[in-house]
Amino acid sequence: MRQINVKGENILNVPNLISLYRLLVFPVILFMALTGRENGFVVLLCISLVSDVLDGNIARLFKLQTNFGAALDNLADIFTYAMALLGLFVFKWTDIEPHAWILYLFLGVFILSYIIAFYRFGKIPGLHLYSAVSAGYIQSIFFFVLFVFGFYTWMYYLAIAWGVIAYVEKILVLLRLDDVKIGVKGLYWLMKNEKKQIL
Repeated sequence: MRQINVKGENILNVPNLISLYRLLVFPVILFMALTGRENGFVVLLCISLVSDVLDGNIARLFKLQTNFGAALDNLADIFTYAMALLGLFVFKWTDIEPHAWILYLFLGVFILSYIIAFYRFGKIPGLHLYSAVSAGYIQSIFFFVLFVFGFYTWMYYLAIAWGVIAYVEKILVLLRLDDVKIGVKGLYWLMKNEKKQIL
C-alpha cells in the first residue's frame, strides 16, 4: 500500500480506510433513516458498528495507531453513533420513551465532553480510553440486538449507564491533560503517571 504521510505519520492504512468508509456511508444511513427504510438502515448501521470494532483492533494489533487515525476514527464514531441514536428516535422510540431519562443524561455528558475538549484544545479528542472503548463495544452490541432481535431493558440500561460512566471519566481526563494524545488508558493510569513524575 502506497504511503501518504501527514506530520510524519503514514495515514494510508487499513484502519483509516475502514474509518473513512464509516464517514462516507453516513449520508446513506441518514437517508435511509429519514425516508423510513428500516431494513436498509439496519444493514448499513450494523456494518458500520462491526467496522468500528475492527478498525481500532487492527490498528492496535498491527501497531498502525496514529494521531490522524485516532481523530478520523473518533469523527467516524460520532457520525455512526449519531445515526444509531437517530434510529432510536425514528424506529424504536415506543420502546425507548419510558426509559428516556438516562439516554438524555448520556447525551448531556457526551456533548459536554466535546465542549470541554474544544474549549481546552480546539480539536476532537481521540483519547480512546479503556472505558470509552468498552462502552462502544457494549453499545454496538445493544444497537445490533435492538434492531435485529428487539428491545431488552437490562441491556439498554447497561449500555447507556456504562456510556455515562465512560464519558464522565473522559471529562475528568480532559480536565487533567495538557494536550489530547493517543495512548491514554484512563484516569487511573493518568494519575499513576502524574505520581511517578512527581517522585
